[in-house]
Amino acid sequence: MHVDLYERIWMWAAAGLVVLFLGTILSTAALNAANPPSHLETIDPTTLASHPEFGAPRVVPHEDGTVTVSVRAETFSFTPDPIEVPANRPITFRITSADVLHGFQVVGTNANAMAIPGYVSQFTVTFPRAGEYTVACNEYCGLMHHGMVGKLIVKEATP
Repeated sequence: MHVDLYERIWMWAAAGLVVLFLGTILSTAALNAANPPSHLETIDPTTLASHPEFGAPRVVPHEDGTVTVSVRAETFSFTPDPIEVPANRPITFRITSADVLHGFQVVGTNANAMAIPGYVSQFTVTFPRAGEYTVACNEYCGLMHHGMVGKLIVKEATP
């Protein structure tokens, strides 16, 4: 059987790409180099009810004006709900899940993270104006996924 030179070149190039892609996947899996984006912090999702931060998630203001919000996502709800934070202040969200993969998106902003069981996702955002925002789960999490919404209330900051 005769195979033209250009066909042989394309066949070897395609085979080389397949080997390269498989090698990348296997080396990443072997080195455990696949981690969720964000800083890497783990937590036992079976003990969230007794965890000092996520057992009773809340909004914690700090002396320097920053605010930390701990959020637990589980079974079609976010805790706390509603979340009340000041405008024009850095807000650090720390989010985890007690059961399955959830999303945490503040609709109309660039605040978006995944709530993964066993991991704490963290991001910081500043809301420039007061108002009410919808917090939506943007990762399919079960039959009532469409009802997993919360409320974020941004209030004018007091001096």
